[in-house]
Amino acid sequence: MDELEKFLIIGLGNPGKAYQKTRHNVGFNIVQSFGKKYGLEFKHASHLIGDAAQGEVRGKKGILLLPTTFMNSSGDAVRRCIDYFKVPVGSLIVVCDDVALPIGTMRMRSKGSSGGHNGLKSIEAHLHTEHYARLRIGVSSPEQEDLADYVLGKFSEEESKTIEEIKIKAIEVLELWVTAGIAIAMQAANAKNSEDKKEGENNG
Repeated sequence: MDELEKFLIIGLGNPGKAYQKTRHNVGFNIVQSFGKKYGLEFKHASHLIGDAAQGEVRGKKGILLLPTTFMNSSGDAVRRCIDYFKVPVGSLIVVCDDVALPIGTMRMRSKGSSGGHNGLKSIEAHLHTEHYARLRIGVSSPEQEDLADYVLGKFSEEESKTIEEIKIKAIEVLELWVTAGIAIAMQAANAKNSEDKKEGENNG
């Protein structure tokens, strides 16, 4: 399988049962579901400081990684994985939560600043570039609650249903990224937001 083109999908989050259904672990959750869809089994890889899964996806060698470094040091695991599997940064995408986006929306970019997200900040520091793709999943922002407490909090029952719906769309967008490239995947991901916004305005 080494002759196949490679891609790397990173899901950001914190390891351990206590964090499983928190807002900050949306990236973990989506990448785990992506792996499950393709029958890829995650196993802890101490040399990568993360849980890794690999196998063929749409005719390419897929590598999925959930860093177990805790969010603020995610970049260390990403750097190790890129070096170990010799994956170019252009074949990397990071999936993470974003408090600047409403829940039920997502945004894909081919590059950009960390936007204050500590996981992205760590990746940028270890890769020495902000030119890597990211799929950000909206979790909304807290009205009064402290931001750190908010992202480590769990979704309400209603929010969980919304996240399950966006997870299906996110997996479709990741599949597009694998098969058709960043431009088409971005168009699909970001168009969904426009459609949702229009629908909200029509219903308003």
